[in-house]
Amino acid sequence: MPLVQISLREGKSAAYRRAIGDSVHRAMVETINVPALDRFQVITEHSPDCLIYDPTYLGIQRTDEVIFVQITLNAGRSTEQKRALYSRMTELLSKSPGVRPQDVLI
Repeated sequence: MPLVQISLREGKSAAYRRAIGDSVHRAMVETINVPALDRFQVITEHSPDCLIYDPTYLGIQRTDEVIFVQITLNAGRSTEQKRALYSRMTELLSKSPGVRPQDVLI
C-alpha cells in the first residue's frame, strides 16, 4: 500500500487538489503496477513561509506553484519503473491541473 503525501502552497481550489491527486495516482497505476483501488493520499497546503524551496536549484526555474510529492512504497520497483513514474507524473500533472514540470519535485 503506497502512501502519497503532496504539499503545495495554500489557496488552491478543491478541484485543483483533486486533479493533482488524480494525476499522481494515475501515473502510479500506469507505471509501477499500483492497483487502481490502492489510493491513499494526504494533500496539504502550506503558507508561503512554511513551503521552502530554492527557485533555481540545479538550474531549474521553479515558481510559487511548486508541489512536493512524497511516495512511500515497499521495495521492488526497478530504476526504469521509477523513471517512467516520474516522467508520466510530470506529463499528467502538466495536463491536469496544469503544473509546469519544473514545479514538480518527487
